[in-house]
Amino acid sequence: MDNENIECVSISDGMEDEEEVNSSLTPQMTHQQFSSKNINVGNNINGLPPATSVHELLECPVCTNSMYPPIHQCHNGHTLCSTCKTRVHNRCPTCRQELGDIRCLALEKVAESLELPCRYFSLGCPEIFPYYSKLKHEAACNFRPYSCPYAGSECSVTGDIPFLVTHLRDDHKVDMHTGYTFNHRYVKSNPREVENATWMLTVFHCFGQYFCLHFEAFQLGMAPVYMAFLRFMGDEEDARNYSYSLEVGANGRKLTWEGTPRSIRDSHRKVRDSHDGLIIQRNMALFFSGGDRKELKLRVTGKIWKEQNSEGGVCIPNLCS
Repeated sequence: MDNENIECVSISDGMEDEEEVNSSLTPQMTHQQFSSKNINVGNNINGLPPATSVHELLECPVCTNSMYPPIHQCHNGHTLCSTCKTRVHNRCPTCRQELGDIRCLALEKVAESLELPCRYFSLGCPEIFPYYSKLKHEAACNFRPYSCPYAGSECSVTGDIPFLVTHLRDDHKVDMHTGYTFNHRYVKSNPREVENATWMLTVFHCFGQYFCLHFEAFQLGMAPVYMAFLRFMGDEEDARNYSYSLEVGANGRKLTWEGTPRSIRDSHRKVRDSHDGLIIQRNMALFFSGGDRKELKLRVTGKIWKEQNSEGGVCIPNLCS
């Protein structure tokens, strides 16, 4: 990955002075986890232990995930999930006895009778679900933590938006800007050497929200391309309240893009591979760069606005931050 020759110069909201930012990769950060706390629910009912105790019984000792039918057990009563049964070569991970094909029907029946809060209860989710419906809800729960939107490493940090903004600024050294307009200049000394994941990330704060502006070079089939796109640091439903435009050009020519920012619930790779953004072919990028075409110099400008519904139901842009 060759990022040493890429330079980003940002101008926000009409500022005249250009701030030059070196885009060299930062080392991969130490992984952290922002997770919900254990929740204590319910008292003894009909002699059964509290729901949290039963929930612990339903935790697979191998993968620590919740177990769903078929739940297997050994002759000594130790249980594990069906996925891990093949991983342990049909040997109980607790007592090392042969597992066989014994189902723990009693535990499956107990699980069917449980109603438990969402695992993200401590993050604000008020929902309570039957045990077998809980997993499906949690996969799409709006209160679940967000993944780090940083594209340059396999960062496993998760958390809420304020936590991730601080993480991006302090750990990944991402540039932070205030305002709804941007004016970036991207420079690369050898534009013919394009590798996957040659990228930039800048965070913008406007309308009380945070947005991630991505710019990168990658191979699209056999042809190298440059791409810029915006992601909203929040859920997809809220992202639809905003729009953005991008423009690049020179020598009397320009390319423009207008769209809705994608939520960071969608991974960086998913958005990039869907081509949902401004895509610039290398030959066009070199034409915009001018000169002897031996150095890439792209200026990408754009703005973010919030869609407001008028009384007639027509969306009108609001550019007031």
